[in-house]
Amino acid sequence: MPYIGKTPTVGNFQVCDAISVVNGQAAYTLQVGGVNVAPESANHMLVSLNGILQKPGSSFTISGSTMTFASNLATGDVIDFVQILGNVLDLGTPSDDTVTAAKLNNDIISGQTALSSEPADTDEFLVSDAGTLKRIDYSLIKGGGSFNLLQTTTVSSGVSTVAFTSNIDSTYKNYMIQITECHPADDGQRFNFRLYSSEGSPDSGAAYMYGGIGKRSDNTATDHNSTGTNQGQITCDPVGGAAAESFSATIYLYNPSGTTFYKNIDVDAVVMNASGHVIMNRSANNYNETVAYTGISFFFDSGNIDAGTFKLYGIS
Repeated sequence: MPYIGKTPTVGNFQVCDAISVVNGQAAYTLQVGGVNVAPESANHMLVSLNGILQKPGSSFTISGSTMTFASNLATGDVIDFVQILGNVLDLGTPSDDTVTAAKLNNDIISGQTALSSEPADTDEFLVSDAGTLKRIDYSLIKGGGSFNLLQTTTVSSGVSTVAFTSNIDSTYKNYMIQITECHPADDGQRFNFRLYSSEGSPDSGAAYMYGGIGKRSDNTATDHNSTGTNQGQITCDPVGGAAAESFSATIYLYNPSGTTFYKNIDVDAVVMNASGHVIMNRSANNYNETVAYTGISFFFDSGNIDAGTFKLYGIS
């Protein structure tokens, strides 16, 4: 707080050392613990003489550490006590654990409130730069990207398709889909997809092309490709339908909202095929349309999907 004139001395309440009266003397030195002390003013003191509180300014005055009574004291007078109040606006130092969060200003850094979502780019963090405390915007220290879960579909009984028909839009430029332990109801089925165009239904026209390769655990290779078909492909080899067989895949959708270029879809998969071999599956797909698409539908060549977890992520 600013002051006009001299800033008040801030101090704790103090009781001065005992003072012995000297006959015929009015001025006495104030000490605490043998050290001279200088009160802010006579109004910042309580002085008792012969059991009577003295009036500041008229009964005594203060100059530095010297207290002077209005008249000389005599033998038999007793200075009962001198208490220095210091700055009466000063609360002193609170005891440990006595200040609660409710008594703190909103700008105090207390850690009492949790942030429930990702910080905004302009939110600030404190860092120590070679011992100097500085603030920095979150935009300058956040990572280069993150995967934001948008939707999950879990299949535990037979369905003909699994589709994401919302959340694919211009919010994110790229998207990722993870398929975990997807199992066909019928043995030996390849897994495919179709895209939802602006008409709101899966496009089954001959707008898809793909090239897929794989390496099986029996050291044989496979490839599967098409230059114009009515569906895109996830697995090169047919997926086994035995109880413990399945496939898992990661699929990247690149700029589905774009309207300049054909659409790219990238697939990495691990497949247990119908012959009981595991296969490393790599597949590149193209949707030969420049229109934006807003969804994707998955299905086997024939029969239902009877197990699997499907997760859609936006990539930021």
